[in-house]
Formats: sequence, structure tokens, C-alpha cells
Amino acid sequence: MMSKYAKSQSVGFKNTIERVAIVGAGGTIGTHITNALLKTGRHKVTALSRKDSGNKLPDGVVIAPVDYDDEATIVAALKGQQFFIITMAPTAPRDTHSKLVQAAAKAGIPYVMPNAYGGDIDNIKLGQDTMLGPVGKAQRDEIERLGMQWITVCCGFWYDYSLAGGEARFGFDFDKRSLTLYDDGNTKNSTSTLSQVGRAVAKVLSLKELPEDENDKSLTLSTFLNKGVYIKSFVVSQNDMFESVKRVTGTTDADWTITHEDTKKRYEEGLAQVKVGNMAGFGKMLYARAFYPDDSKDLSAKAQNELLGLSDESLDEATKVGINMVKELQRRVERMAS
Repeated sequence: MMSKYAKSQSVGFKNTIERVAIVGAGGTIGTHITNALLKTGRHKVTALSRKDSGNKLPDGVVIAPVDYDDEATIVAALKGQQFFIITMAPTAPRDTHSKLVQAAAKAGIPYVMPNAYGGDIDNIKLGQDTMLGPVGKAQRDEIERLGMQWITVCCGFWYDYSLAGGEARFGFDFDKRSLTLYDDGNTKNSTSTLSQVGRAVAKVLSLKELPEDENDKSLTLSTFLNKGVYIKSFVVSQNDMFESVKRVTGTTDADWTITHEDTKKRYEEGLAQVKVGNMAGFGKMLYARAFYPDDSKDLSAKAQNELLGLSDESLDEATKVGINMVKELQRRVERMAS
């Protein structure tokens, strides 16, 4: 482990994170993180990419071709990097994350951001109920076991993505102009836009790596090590979202078909589907569970927006972005099924 202070580092140590590697730079969240990092002008971003990948990568990234079945290619791509960000689709092979983390350890990377951009890692019950908690915990434990440290993003649901993602998520079907409300539609949830997540990651990676000495109380990257970075864009109920949708689309209640569903019943139905291998139930289960009136996924009390200097966003602007994503997500069948 390195010393806690910059003053004790070896000659030539620069107290900044400059070299960042990322998996999934062309993906849903990866694009936003990559673009935000490039925008700072402080980071050289290397994108690990399969040789046959059709993903268009943001301009300005260095492309490192890798073969996920050949560890040596991953280690070579990660050599000399200071921070490694993993973003992957839920459909990626289950063992890919572990392969990447092991390669990172061999390449000597000190810090990893695991593939978990979601709820409060301290809410164990919610994590168990959605099945995501134990997966995230295993990922973080492996990073620590291999001698590295992690920073994970606790951002709640992605607002624009979830709004666009069909009835199983925030209940909206824009093609049918229908809305399924969980219970009375008044339970609030923490949400973050994709761009807010990108900005938050870029803010953390633009901090000094370590305090200069014991008297330096400024915010540094080391403040967040082996912890969650908590952020939000909006704390909203489905009814709040619906009001925004109506403003943006110029519609009224009369234009929409509204139904209500019991959250707990909906969660159990989704869970039953998952248990027989039908992953179409996963989204249904995940979102229904987060809207339990007595135990919602609201992590706003822990949000560190002010600490990181994240500016306020416009709900209606984010709603517009979400509605514009509908067609794109419909073309990505694997996303709608997971």
C-alpha cells in the first residue's frame, strides 16, 4: 500500500490521476463517463475494445484491442494505467468482470471502479431482494483480495434510461401512451441522469490523488477509496415524472391510459419469472422492489453533490433526453429484456 501523503512518495510522483482505462467506452454509461473525462482535459483515456467490436467510441480515446480469452492482451492494455473503470452490459459473460480485475492486479493498477452503478451499497436488504447486492459485494471483495482499492458509484436508477426503457422500468410505454403506476405512484426514488454519473466520475478522478501532508484537509481521490460515491439528479415519484412528461409532450391525463399495480405483487411476479430463467422478469422485479412505499431506493440523504460541486439539473430537460432515447433502446433488444 502506498503512503497516505503525497510528500512521502518517490521522486517524480505527480499527485494526479492522468491515465485512465475503461471497458465499455461506447456503451450506455461508458460513453458518458468517457466524454466527461475527456472534457476535463486532464485525462488520457484508453478504451479496451474487442477486435471485432462494432461500438463507436468517443473521439479522443486511445483504443487498445483486447481478447477477453487471452489475459496477456488485457494485462498489456492496462500496464501503466492509474485507474480502471469497468462498464459492461448485463448480458456480458458472467466471468468477464473477474477476468478484468485479475488482469488489472497483474498490470499493477491501484484503483478499480467495478461494474455497479446503482443503489446504496449499505442497504443490504434491498441488495439481497434485487439480487444485485451479493454480486457487487463479491466484485469489491475480489478487488481488495488482489491488493487493489475500489470506488463505486451509488446513483440510484438512471433517470433518462429508465424513463425510456419501457413499462418494466418507470412504467411508461410511450408508443401506447400508457403508464403503470406502482401503488399510488407517490413513492419517491433517487435517480441520476447518465450525464450526471459521467460528470461525477470525472470530478472524483480530477481530484488530487492524496493529501499533500497531514495538514491537508482538502477533498482527494483517497477520500473515496473502498467507499461509494453518492450522487443524485432528482428525487421523484412516478407522478412527478408523469407531470414532467405531460409538460414535455404537451399531453394531458386524457391522452394516457393509466393502470395501478401493487408493488409487492409485481415484485413477486418478476422474481418468479427470474427463478425459472426468464430474465424478462428481472427489470420488473428490480424496479418494483425499489418503489416499496416503506423501503424505497431513496439515497438522497447521502448524496455528495455539493461536496463534488455538481450543479442542479432540469427535470424537464432530462425527460426530453429520455423520450429521445426510446427508439434507440427499442433497437437494443438485449437491453429491453434485462
